[in-house]
Amino acid sequence: MKTLTLIIGAIYGMTSVILGAFGAHAFKKILSVERLQSFETGVKYQMYHALLLLIIGFFFKFETGTEKWAAWCIILGVILFSFSIYLLSFQEVWGVNLKFLGPITPLGGLLMITGWALLIYVFAKTKF
Repeated sequence: MKTLTLIIGAIYGMTSVILGAFGAHAFKKILSVERLQSFETGVKYQMYHALLLLIIGFFFKFETGTEKWAAWCIILGVILFSFSIYLLSFQEVWGVNLKFLGPITPLGGLLMITGWALLIYVFAKTKF
């Protein structure tokens, strides 16, 4: 779990830099200001959680189920939150209706919040 968390954290970090660069340059020409702001929100949250995954990947031993679930909630939360925002940002450009993804975004946010809550629990139980 440790290696997986570190790899996914690094992948999320790398892809958020790539997507952020596209958003700052290429996508400015094709997305509305509102859609670009949404896209950038997805990029920011992806990067924040990439860094979090790297931190917990380095410090956790993943000996408890709570540590593992915290990582999984964050990993899955980013996929549902950020990637649904990316797709929704492009629905007008692609000419497709992706509004069914609308409820997916808050579900991803809820998973990220759950991951943070589990981290609070782990920290409260750990003797430093």
